[in-house]
Amino acid sequence: QVQLVESGGGLVQAGGSLRLSCAASGRTLAWYSMGWFRQAPGKEREFVAGINIGGRTTVYQDSAKGRFTISRDILKNTVYLQMNSLKPDDTAVYVCAAAARATIAPDAKFDYWGQGTQVTVSS
Repeated sequence: QVQLVESGGGLVQAGGSLRLSCAASGRTLAWYSMGWFRQAPGKEREFVAGINIGGRTTVYQDSAKGRFTISRDILKNTVYLQMNSLKPDDTAVYVCAAAARATIAPDAKFDYWGQGTQVTVSS
């Protein structure tokens, strides 16, 4: 079992930045590809960014490209999502997830999910 706990969300003005963290316990994240998802009120959950087991391959939703960066620190057993140039449309609950697979893709099956952290971007 992997337990995932997100942190770092909050209220920020448009154009600002936030860094989300996803801390894992139970097992090392070295054996998992990781993803960040978000869900806004009244909308379906959507994939935002992902990183493979080795950390050398990343995948982003089109709206996140150039603004968001996903990274991982195996020693800290933590995955990060650096979000810059935030827009009101980025407002959502952000959730991290772990997939027991070597490669990452937006439609991959994820095995473990966190509870999420709220990000609110004001205009």
